[in-house]
Amino acid sequence: MDFDLSRIAVPFRMQPGLQRLGAGARQLTPLAAGSPLWQEKKAVLEAGASRLCVPGFDAQPALRAIAAQAAREGLAAEGPPELAFEEDFAVLEGTGGTLPWLCVCVPSHWAPEEKLGLPFAAVHAPVADKQLLLAAGAQLVQLVTSGERFERFVWTVTPSGRFDQHPRRHPRAPWPATDDPAAFAQQCFLRVERQTFFPVDEAPGQAVFTIRVQLQPLAEAMAAPQDAQRLHDALASMSEAVLAYKNLAPARERLLAWLARPER
Repeated sequence: MDFDLSRIAVPFRMQPGLQRLGAGARQLTPLAAGSPLWQEKKAVLEAGASRLCVPGFDAQPALRAIAAQAAREGLAAEGPPELAFEEDFAVLEGTGGTLPWLCVCVPSHWAPEEKLGLPFAAVHAPVADKQLLLAAGAQLVQLVTSGERFERFVWTVTPSGRFDQHPRRHPRAPWPATDDPAAFAQQCFLRVERQTFFPVDEAPGQAVFTIRVQLQPLAEAMAAPQDAQRLHDALASMSEAVLAYKNLAPARERLLAWLARPER
């Protein structure tokens, strides 16, 4: 995992966290054939469940924008994007802030088919402590569809090592049934999404939204004491609403106990 854990904010707040990308920053990652992520994405693609489109919407400009971005990064864009890149994709329209096209194989406990064509506020309706996010919604949509490039990160701790967490395809994995903090943590994973935006040159006011999911065993991710302390403090500062939204309420006390141990 190439996530810089210093990006974990303390105290934790549900906020946009957008940052502009500098010239030359990569937004696409080649997908290794045969890898666990490739296998999961392939299964969703072959089931015909990876792409969704609002009737009448032309996704070809966005697909060409993905290919052009790959070319700028020196990557081959052979075959469907589902199996060419680690990223999932969506199109965001500046007018209305809707998602008219989705190419998502490995969602994090959300159903892409329920978000298709919805405006920004409706897409984010289930999010906990979303006041800051919704208040800035219209401005954020205009910003990321303005022709510039942006990124943000979302993270959580999960008991599942599966990339695809579509709620209808896979039931939510239960937390480990142990009161031992060390044994509990050994069965958990750090799950991170890097989300980026880049313009669709043929369709001003549209942006390609990318989502790259990374998973790492929690014990490996917390190798440095300062990282464990940062995660501890972020979890400790989460509101009850956020804990419930992220399904972390049953796990927090055991995670905090393990993260606080110097012999971790």
